[in-house]
Amino acid sequence: MSIEKRVEATAKNIEGKIQEVIGEVTGNPADKAEGQAKQAEAQVTHTVENVKDEVKKVLE
Repeated sequence: MSIEKRVEATAKNIEGKIQEVIGEVTGNPADKAEGQAKQAEAQVTHTVENVKDEVKKVLE
């Protein structure tokens, strides 16, 4: 498990949520979409780290 990767992903998720809300408030669909994309990227990173953890458990 890479804690650094998880921290980075969590920060990106928070950044994405903030950007999505700003996009909603300002009526800027590009900001909203970019925020949602950042959240999706963060989720993928968490999923990859979870898979790595599971593989590591199986190999031990």
